[in-house]
Amino acid sequence: MRRLTRYKHALAESHARAIPERGAHLWVWDRAFVLAFLAWTSPAIAQSENLLPVPSGQPVHLSDVLLDNNPGELWVRFRFIAPKIGSDVGRIGYDVASVDMEHLCQTLAVAYVAKYELDPARVVISLSDRPLEFGRSSPDATQYFEAYRLEQSQCIWEGL
Repeated sequence: MRRLTRYKHALAESHARAIPERGAHLWVWDRAFVLAFLAWTSPAIAQSENLLPVPSGQPVHLSDVLLDNNPGELWVRFRFIAPKIGSDVGRIGYDVASVDMEHLCQTLAVAYVAKYELDPARVVISLSDRPLEFGRSSPDATQYFEAYRLEQSQCIWEGL
């Protein structure tokens, strides 16, 4: 299922442009690319319903991939929905989710950046317990973020 789309705009309240000034137009397969890549590396993934494998085993799926030049350099943001995260008893806390985020960076973001020949200053992996519009907050939502720089196909934690 191949389709031509533009990168989604990463717009916060400042309404800064999210795509490179030259206008990035690439063949983007969005979730189809991610699922095909993961199915190729792990046949069991093809049978799960858009869920990505993470060390904790929690259900995680890709929501968006955004290019963001607002920080003054290219950041590629991978936004995931992980409905079981949170600080309440029985929820998946930050300590476990941070391992999942590193895994997603290494297994998904590195391949995506290489495939589309991007050269980001940072890769941001975010988990949210519910879909949220980029740049908006919700007091009831739980969100975790981690930033990485890529060096020789490795995710190096930067911390936010």
